[in-house]
Amino acid sequence: MHEDRQQRRPRPRSGRGYFLLKADRVEDDAWMSQPEAARHLGIALTRVGMLIANGHLIPAENPAGRAGVTIASVEAEKTWRANATTRTKFSRLLKDTINWF
Repeated sequence: MHEDRQQRRPRPRSGRGYFLLKADRVEDDAWMSQPEAARHLGIALTRVGMLIANGHLIPAENPAGRAGVTIASVEAEKTWRANATTRTKFSRLLKDTINWF
């Protein structure tokens, strides 16, 4: 029985329930992995997940089915972070925190 389990192929990500949000499939040139997005924005990987959950980054799949985000949403987030005032950032943080409850 143990050998049967090892020989089975893993189910696709969508079949295991990893995607709680609908993600469109986009071309590789419009897609970025979540770790790449974290490096690009200079934030922790867990923060990328929070930004996705709050709608600030748009989840996407590449043609191979890997989860990530759209490059356009990462660029928009980077621009917002560069131009937002401290008050605006605090307001957004407060709204995001309330949404978690």
